[in-house]
Amino acid sequence: MTIDELDARLIAALRENPRVGLLEISRRLGVARGTVQARLAKLESRGVITGYGPEVDPAAMGYGIQAFVLLELAQGRLAEATSVLEAVPEVVEADAISGPQDLLCRLVARDTEHLQEIVNRILATAAIRRSTSYIVLSQQVKPRSGPLVEAAGAAGS
Repeated sequence: MTIDELDARLIAALRENPRVGLLEISRRLGVARGTVQARLAKLESRGVITGYGPEVDPAAMGYGIQAFVLLELAQGRLAEATSVLEAVPEVVEADAISGPQDLLCRLVARDTEHLQEIVNRILATAAIRRSTSYIVLSQQVKPRSGPLVEAAGAAGS
C-alpha cells in the first residue's frame, strides 16, 4: 500500500505541529474536517501513523553517549535475548539482522562507564555470546521520516 499527496501533506502537518486540532489541519490543507478525520483513521488502521507522543532527546535527559552494539546469539535463543534487551531501559532499539551478528542494538548511556555496565548486563545471559560496540561520535542525519513520506506521497499521486 502507498500514500498519496494529501496523506503526505497531512502527515507533514502533524509532524510540524502535533498538538494542532483537526479543524486547524483541515484549514491549512484546504480540505474538509471529515476528510482529515477519515484520512487519519485510514493511516492509523494501516499502521502508517503509529503514534502521537512527544519525541525526546536522550542527551537532554543526561544520556550523552549513544552507541550501536552488534550481538552474536547462542543458536535458537533469540526470544530469550530479546527479553533481556527489553528489560534494559537504555536499549532504545534492537533489530534482527543478516550477517555474522544476529542483532543490532542502539543504546544510550550517561558516560562510557555506564555504557560498559549496560553491555555487561546484556552479556550476563547465556543467550548472548559476544558483543561489538561502536560509540557514536556525531549524528550526521537525525532519525527522520519526512523525506520518505514526501517521496511516497509524490509516488502515490
